[in-house]
Amino acid sequence: VRTWNALHTLNLTNCDVGIAPTRWQRAQHPALFQPKIGVQHEGINTQLLTPDPKAIGVTPSGVVLRAGQPIVTFVARNLEPYRGFHIFMRAVQRIQREHPTCHALIVGGDAVSYGKRPPNAPTWREQMLREVKLDPARTHFLGRLPHAMYLRVLQMSAAHVYLTYPFVLSWSLLEAMGCGVPIVASDTAPVREVIRDRENGRLVPFFDVEGI
Repeated sequence: VRTWNALHTLNLTNCDVGIAPTRWQRAQHPALFQPKIGVQHEGINTQLLTPDPKAIGVTPSGVVLRAGQPIVTFVARNLEPYRGFHIFMRAVQRIQREHPTCHALIVGGDAVSYGKRPPNAPTWREQMLREVKLDPARTHFLGRLPHAMYLRVLQMSAAHVYLTYPFVLSWSLLEAMGCGVPIVASDTAPVREVIRDRENGRLVPFFDVEGI
């Protein structure tokens, strides 16, 4: 592990200024180097990412959905535990039981970006579908989408769930906020840097299915 970190140490030693997207990420570096690391997120296009009360979309199964309907959304590059996919699936099971017309739109691929593959299934999606009981007519796996279609998903959402281990802050959270979507997010670093509980979103413990 020290050898793996050696390259980053050399870079920090030689650079004039370092950049970290969040304060939490800067704090993971040795204290010696933190004074030369500025905090500056890459940012999002707030002129493009705006609410659209007329947003409408069609799921792969042909269901027509639109803004204003009870739609819960979840987005990750890949559907995996680092991004709380397993927790979200358990929450959707409860949500669908409590709300008979709520649809779930799930954006993300089946590869693994971080961590390991599931022990008992080819993908985490299949692993979780074996564990939970969902209504297939109201559960829509959209895979990876072109940006315009992904934006429409966020604009249709009635509640966007963003879960993550203490890790990097996804653009998708800021993009959902830009679209004016109500946010339910994990109470983890660095999420707390942008979500203030009961002010611009709701924070819940990462593993709290009932809370979500």
